[in-house]
Amino acid sequence: MPTMLNSLRSIVQEVNSARDLGSALNIIVQRVKAVMETHVCSAYLRDGKGQYLLMATDGLNQNAVGHVSLGLGEGLVGYVAQREEPINLELATAHPKYQYFEATGEERYSSFLGVPIIHQRQVLGVLVIQQVDSRRFDEGEEAFLVTMSAQLAGVIAHAEATGVLKAMGQNAQEARFKGVAGSPGIAIGHVVVMSPAADLRGVPFRSCDDIDAELAFFQRCLGSARDDVKNLGKQLEQRLNTQERALFDAYLSMLDDASLGGEVTERIRQGVNAAYAWSEVILEHERNFSSMSDAYLRERAADIRDLGRRVLAYLQESSQQSRVFPQNAILVGEELTASMLGEVPKEQLAGLVSVQGSSNSHVAILARAMGVPTVMGAVDLPYTQISERRVIVDGYRGMLYTDPSANLLKHYEDICAEERELVKGLEALRDLPCETLDQHRVPLWVNTGLMADVVRSLERGAEGVGLYRTEIPFLLRERFPSEEEQRLIYREQLEAFAPHTVTMRTLDVGGDKSLSYFPIEEENPFLGWRGIRVTLDHPEIFLAQIRAMLKASEGLNNMRIMLPMVTSVGELESAKTLIYRAFHELVEEGYQLELPPIGVMIEVPAAVYQARELAARSDFLSVGSNDLTQYLLAVDRNNPRVADLYEPFHPAVLRALHQVVRDGHSQGASVGICGELAGDPAAAVLLMAMGYDVLSMNATNLPKVKKVIRGITLEKAEQLLDEVMAQEDAESVNRCLERGLGSGLTRLLGMPELPEVIH
Repeated sequence: MPTMLNSLRSIVQEVNSARDLGSALNIIVQRVKAVMETHVCSAYLRDGKGQYLLMATDGLNQNAVGHVSLGLGEGLVGYVAQREEPINLELATAHPKYQYFEATGEERYSSFLGVPIIHQRQVLGVLVIQQVDSRRFDEGEEAFLVTMSAQLAGVIAHAEATGVLKAMGQNAQEARFKGVAGSPGIAIGHVVVMSPAADLRGVPFRSCDDIDAELAFFQRCLGSARDDVKNLGKQLEQRLNTQERALFDAYLSMLDDASLGGEVTERIRQGVNAAYAWSEVILEHERNFSSMSDAYLRERAADIRDLGRRVLAYLQESSQQSRVFPQNAILVGEELTASMLGEVPKEQLAGLVSVQGSSNSHVAILARAMGVPTVMGAVDLPYTQISERRVIVDGYRGMLYTDPSANLLKHYEDICAEERELVKGLEALRDLPCETLDQHRVPLWVNTGLMADVVRSLERGAEGVGLYRTEIPFLLRERFPSEEEQRLIYREQLEAFAPHTVTMRTLDVGGDKSLSYFPIEEENPFLGWRGIRVTLDHPEIFLAQIRAMLKASEGLNNMRIMLPMVTSVGELESAKTLIYRAFHELVEEGYQLELPPIGVMIEVPAAVYQARELAARSDFLSVGSNDLTQYLLAVDRNNPRVADLYEPFHPAVLRALHQVVRDGHSQGASVGICGELAGDPAAAVLLMAMGYDVLSMNATNLPKVKKVIRGITLEKAEQLLDEVMAQEDAESVNRCLERGLGSGLTRLLGMPELPEVIH
């Protein structure tokens, strides 16, 4: 089978290098037909109407491409799509589902093997091979085609999405891309593609109106790049041999009109701006060299890349200087950074979309603090193709819609209008207590990490801080902050909220939060060196942070210390020993201190089942529902492939939450929750009924939670909890909550219901 494996790798590599969907499909059918030594290979893809359209073939009549289509369950192709499994037939015409299309000329072929192309549970299409002689394809052939289909599904999905967006102007079609919710809210605006300088893969598509001016500009930039290469060659002349100096001559020849320069000129004449045309040509040549079997030629890909960046820097220089942001700018990029956000005037920034990153990325944290709707991890988004396009960012569901239809646009505009009205109504609740209709009081605290969070939190009536993320100052620096730097930052937080309690979580890095100056590289970081494990292994870091916290609390005494990622009693005891040591050292140094309450975060299943023992040795417990849900369900919520399985209302999660509060209270410890679940109004009702003493959330959600709790009795909440705990799946729980809390809850949550046209 090594030949088959090599063929598989070769085909996937070629398809990855294809310019567009059509090219990719043609490569697939030609190469699969050749490797499998069969007479026909065809690819059918599902279109917008749910039909499976013949998109490419090697063996059937080419005139049938784009014209022959079958519905789900219709013909053998539709039957493969319906069954979602391969169909292998010795005599296709004898099968009851066989349907003859004269245009294809397939009457000569007896054998049929069809395999579904499935991406994220959706049948994108069907890959078919056929043969004249009547025989069943053997198990090895079927397995190869299944493997090929699985390997290519993601590539085809991405190419298909790119193809949809390449239809510019009047031909643009509505398209939907899924990512991860980074910051809640809805934004409607126009895309500004952001990319680092001279990033060949991040150049946005733009057309050019004045072709002659663009050509002249391109030639000027080529001239500047030529001068750079010549000067570099002269500087290194004495240090290189003749063979190495020839590289600079090769660079210069590549820039000639007969080489790269000529190809770019042709594309500019077709109406494409110089920077995009240049990046496209360079990337094509780079792919060609990278796929070559000769090692020397493969290395030339780096030379092409280097030359490409040099010229692109000149091409981008003038456009960067003249950048004008639209009124509702949606920043889109492969990996957005905090500095990119700073380039846009605050009043013009409407939303953010990042191809890479998670809900815990720096940008997502900043976006939540600024209240900017954000989608992270939109991995299938061909972001360079959507510059200046109108889009909708749904930061609740982690969805992006490009070129929205009038129907979809109106739906989201109505949601935005409702949200504005809702916010007006909620502002009146700021100074009112969060208590039920039968006077049960529930303190609402906030999660913070930046000073920007403080103002927003106090404006919304926060009664304390349930989670202050001390890692933020560490993440925003290029080295560990000193003890004094930390003290000043912590003091600012404690003073801002005094006399209210501020719960400071000790340094929580690892997982998807890494420090550039303290890299943690692991195959499985979420089950690796993170949280309390890191700080116990580095007591010098932990002690410096604890000393800074204790010094900051002097005279205020409104601080609690919370330990993250605790999995055993031993870890808690070790951490407490270090905290006591730092406390006694500072008292001896003359600081007037009180020992703050020490608590444990319940984030892993081990802590759930030891909550009683942990509570007996600490002052409070606080559930980190984000990580706990992730670990209980074995789902990385920042992975778009499985994010749909991240379900906070899963019965297993609800039972764990209920057990923690019972076990914590049995030992006299206060029990709170600081994950995103606390900020979900429906979940907040259940958590209150379970007996949670404190709910800590994003400041944006605080007024919504307060409104729901003030509109219900504790007795009704407890009845609803009993009903919910009897359900067997998350879907049933959600239906139960809708019945118990009413349909108005959907609007209160700000979770827009999608119109039927895009379900």
